[in-house]
Amino acid sequence: MYAAPATFAALPVVSVIIPCYNQAHFLGKALASVQQQSYPAVEIVLVDDGSTDATRAVALAHAPALRYVYQDNQGLSAARNTGIRHSTGTYLVFLDADDWLYPQALALNVAYLQQHPHAAFVSGAFTRVFVDESRLQYEAKPIEADHYLHLLRGNYIGMIASVLYQRWVFEEVLYDPTLRNCEDYDIYLRVARRHPVLHHTAFIAAYRLHTTNMSGNIPAMLEGILKVRTAQQPLLTSAQEKAAYAYGNKFLRNFYCLELLIKANIKKQPLGAAEITMLRRGNKLFYLRYLKHRMKSTLRQKASKFKNKLLGRKITPAIGDIQFGDFDTLTPFSNSFAYDRGGPVDRYYIENFLQKEATHITGRVLEIGDNEYTMRFGKGQVTQSDILHVDASNPLATFVGDLCDAPQLPDAAFDCIILTQTLQLIYDCRAALATCERILKPNGVLLLTVPGITPLADITWNEFWYWSFTNKAVRQLLQDTFPTAEKEVTSFGNVMSAGAFLYGVGLPELPKDKLDYHDPSYQLITAARVVKQ
Repeated sequence: MYAAPATFAALPVVSVIIPCYNQAHFLGKALASVQQQSYPAVEIVLVDDGSTDATRAVALAHAPALRYVYQDNQGLSAARNTGIRHSTGTYLVFLDADDWLYPQALALNVAYLQQHPHAAFVSGAFTRVFVDESRLQYEAKPIEADHYLHLLRGNYIGMIASVLYQRWVFEEVLYDPTLRNCEDYDIYLRVARRHPVLHHTAFIAAYRLHTTNMSGNIPAMLEGILKVRTAQQPLLTSAQEKAAYAYGNKFLRNFYCLELLIKANIKKQPLGAAEITMLRRGNKLFYLRYLKHRMKSTLRQKASKFKNKLLGRKITPAIGDIQFGDFDTLTPFSNSFAYDRGGPVDRYYIENFLQKEATHITGRVLEIGDNEYTMRFGKGQVTQSDILHVDASNPLATFVGDLCDAPQLPDAAFDCIILTQTLQLIYDCRAALATCERILKPNGVLLLTVPGITPLADITWNEFWYWSFTNKAVRQLLQDTFPTAEKEVTSFGNVMSAGAFLYGVGLPELPKDKLDYHDPSYQLITAARVVKQ
């Protein structure tokens, strides 16, 4: 073990414990960051948790500046506990092998604990760093009191290397080896419940983001963090604690569901089955936005020729001679609007309508939920893009509220409103249209689409879906709410496209000529352009 030089004997020693499992390629930077600390009294304990790579060689290259401890693979918690047993410092830091400390990290945190010797630990801020080491700094919220309540609301600490512990803490608690993740959050909660702790906003450490981070498995992270929190539930005594706990559970579910939504809709990365299930169960509105995005994005794929004959022949067969083939089924081919088969049929009509009306998507434009259509079809014509979202879960929303009752939306403010496939989810759809009339400028344009013949496809939609519309219903609603406006209402669809949509056939499986045929008896989508007078 590396011992502090005699000249620093008066300083309390900080033990930096580094568990490592097959991360030799990152380890050198972590070790260098400890050796470059401005605080001199440091010992390094490197715990090799059964690595099969060059971890041992990297450790020996840094000898005698560290103590190397090998153990069979037992997991991160066990490796940290091993490090505690082999350390001697007054203070302890846990640095993962793929992260690093900033040069003043130990000096800053030691100063806090020396000024507050009764505090069990002090935590600071950290920087997220991508594999190319481009930096994204986050402003840390200062937490000055009620740390346990704040931890019940969420893990404001976030990164273990930003924490400096008193040694005596680990005479009371150790890391739980049964936890697959979030073992650091477990320690924070257990300690902060019983002892005073500190927090500041100076940047202490860098957290490296890469493909093998444990935190990259979002469903596992949510499961782990809720498991840790559940252990606290029987200990809650005050109404404040119980309220903080309830708030935290809701916040964390929304937070991790938002991570999934960003992964799918912004980073364009596919979600796995467990992630889709988590999103559907954890935040239904985010799940609807995910489905909406998937349904939109599939239109960008090149349409392929329809390979199978669908719903009938050119000559009507005699009674009893119909061959149902693949359609002889009581279950659809897709339960998610065919996004798993290339995308939904209805988006063909919706997006062709918006493309046709693109010259009206100009100036200040309001869209519901997100602004994908605004930016896609408005392009350089849009001077200001606004988003109305039903709650505060969308950080990009410029307005939050219910379109039925939205006094926060200014009168006569918007040149265009894009209201696609939303009205069916609003019980008082007439009030929603009245809001649109109020907030449009004179000569402003409402671009509206609504479903006619449609599946609900997923149980989630059943909780929000109120209406389907014919073109006659749309004309009457618009006449009631925009009595003097110029209105053009059009329906799209035919028996083949409607049947395909109901059966969950994907858009690329239908030929364009079949999609373009219009039969007013089969109104799959109704669209309207309304120009306010």
